[in-house]
Amino acid sequence: MAVLAAIAALSLLAAAPSAAQTYNFSTIAVEGNRQIDAQSVAGFARIARNRSLSAAELNAAYQRVASSGFFRSVDFIPSGNRLVIRVEEYPILNQVNFEGNRRVNDDVLREVVVLRAGRVFSPAQAEADATAVAEVYAAQGRLAARVNPRLIERGDGRVDLAFEIVEGRVVEVQRVSFVGNRSFSDRRLRNALQTSQAGVLSFLFQSDNFNEARVANDRQLLQDFYLSRGFVDAQVTAAVTEVARERDAAFVTFTVREGQQYRLGQTSVVSEIAGIDPAPYRAEMGLRAGAIFSPVVLDSAVDRMERVGERSGERFLRVEPRLSRNERARTIDVEFAIVRGERIFVERIDIQGNATTQDRVIRRQFDLAEGDPLNPRKIREAATRIRELNYFADANVDVQGGSAPDQAIVDVQVEETTTGSLGLGVSYGAREGIGANIQFSESNFLGRGQRVSLNLSTERRARSFNLSFVEPALLGRDLEFGIRAGLSATTGSRYSQFDTRMLQFSPSLTVPVSEFGRLGVRYSIARDEIRNVDPAASPRIQQDALLGSVVTSSVGFSYIYDTRRIGPDPDRGFVLRFDSDIAGLGGDRKWARSTALVGYEHRILGGDVTLRAEAEAGGIWHRSGASRITERFELGPDQIRGFRPYGIGPRDANTLDGLGGNYYAVARLEAEFPLGLPQEYNISGGAFFDVGSLWGVDSPGVTLLGGNRSLRATAGLSLFWDTPIGPLRFNFSTPVRREDFDRIQRFDLTISSRF
Repeated sequence: MAVLAAIAALSLLAAAPSAAQTYNFSTIAVEGNRQIDAQSVAGFARIARNRSLSAAELNAAYQRVASSGFFRSVDFIPSGNRLVIRVEEYPILNQVNFEGNRRVNDDVLREVVVLRAGRVFSPAQAEADATAVAEVYAAQGRLAARVNPRLIERGDGRVDLAFEIVEGRVVEVQRVSFVGNRSFSDRRLRNALQTSQAGVLSFLFQSDNFNEARVANDRQLLQDFYLSRGFVDAQVTAAVTEVARERDAAFVTFTVREGQQYRLGQTSVVSEIAGIDPAPYRAEMGLRAGAIFSPVVLDSAVDRMERVGERSGERFLRVEPRLSRNERARTIDVEFAIVRGERIFVERIDIQGNATTQDRVIRRQFDLAEGDPLNPRKIREAATRIRELNYFADANVDVQGGSAPDQAIVDVQVEETTTGSLGLGVSYGAREGIGANIQFSESNFLGRGQRVSLNLSTERRARSFNLSFVEPALLGRDLEFGIRAGLSATTGSRYSQFDTRMLQFSPSLTVPVSEFGRLGVRYSIARDEIRNVDPAASPRIQQDALLGSVVTSSVGFSYIYDTRRIGPDPDRGFVLRFDSDIAGLGGDRKWARSTALVGYEHRILGGDVTLRAEAEAGGIWHRSGASRITERFELGPDQIRGFRPYGIGPRDANTLDGLGGNYYAVARLEAEFPLGLPQEYNISGGAFFDVGSLWGVDSPGVTLLGGNRSLRATAGLSLFWDTPIGPLRFNFSTPVRREDFDRIQRFDLTISSRF
């Protein structure tokens, strides 16, 4: 012990002079610097001349110079009252290149790296940039990508930096599985996600490439899927990804805790504000017992009731839903309480990050403005609408404190993304055959939120050019103004023995009239011509061509009510559409035409099977002489399967040419179901039954076949294939009720693909 004590004492004595050592420099010299001037180097050290400093302070000065990032090595050499700072600088970058990148071009990679030509090289930053480049590849599913920064000496203190890239193979999602799901099959849950499993033609997909951000988003989508179907306690407790050892495959597993499904029980409205009668609010509630309980349904009811308060001048009125569960009946009773909200006003709405999009485009997504009472629900709804614009890669809306306790600032942070596209496409139809088209579209024209599109289509027997422009908020209101102009031409085929040419211009206005309903009014002026009629064609068609070029001026309206995609029940919905046009405000033609459609869609068996039913009818009534074939209806495969265009309805008894009809009625029933194939094939089956009739044509001097209202009916099977280039549908039809002179089409393929 005595020896140890002696050694410790000697150590303290030896350390004492060093700990107490101080320095005082009147001169600071810098050596070895070529690119950075001596004054800047000394400035990094921040050493005051002729002032005493300790060894610790000198070491701190050394660390400041060394950590500046400009030097490979730094030495401090004190000599009396003189300090020499000897440095070896990093070289200056002559150029920065990327090597080995085939899947990602240089411009994309340059956006994520910090180092640029002319800057001082930093090893730490080079490694950080290499990591950033690797993350670009990881976002495309190439987790095995390796990026190595390599220096190439050029002399005179300059170097080239090359990022050597080994891109590796795409990590495909080989399996998406679920644990804990009892109410819905794996197939149904996969359809709710953005990520898909690899399968046939995987090299064309991007959704089956592993992407960590996409999986995180899928976790939220899965949570929303359950909540929208009444599973209020559902939780996605984990989303685990396992990557194969070769880093070429990923396996994603979502763990779900479903809980029970609840439906709406009793609903009521009470007022906690003196003098306010709950009856008008109850009338606007719009909920029915037994419906699926959904947060979306509640928000819609709250919105409708709060608007009642706004119309009556109650600016701070809030509707607060209070829930009460009935575990045995699996229902949730809702009491909507009318209460006073906090007296907080919107001081201002700050918008940042919108380099292209104008402020007013974002501001009009808010149902409130500066000076209005703050409503958190309206803020959430505005945030959703901003994201749904698809103008931004990211959009966040937060509420922060204002200049006073009763003031709040709405802070909007957005990140712009591309909104224009140029597409090439192919199409196929029974009438036109194979065709090609080119389309340019811009959904945020000049940052004004306007939509512009140009479409050029050419097919074997049809050509068209269309231009459209849409202003979604005319005069700053929820009023959509549109203009459509187009030129189209067709040539004769086995379905029609004549050519047509049409030039059309049509402005329109559309306004929402209810939560799911929209009403539009339009004007249309068109110049069309029937020409080059086959001499062997029906005299009725030749009569139509004798009119030559005619001008049709018409006004019309459309009403559509659709709950299939955004309705209160995500697994069922219906659509109602009514169109009516009247021609005769100038021009050569006078007629009235109306069509109506009603449809219903319902997912059953956990959403794996979809049932659809549609019925539609239409009629046209003329006041300017006989109708023309281009004005009459003709039922093709899109309306009643199993028959060719002009395959049913009135027909010339001598030439057997289809003439179309002034009236039609059709009903369609369809079921879509899985075939038991692996889901990654994206193939499903269907069965359908169509029934309908086409009749009524004014035909002086022409003997008709099929001029009555006799029904035609078709049964068949369908094959749906959702391919990377677009959805394909194969129909195999068998007419079960027909006339001998009808034109049959037992197979039909439809393609509509975009690249």
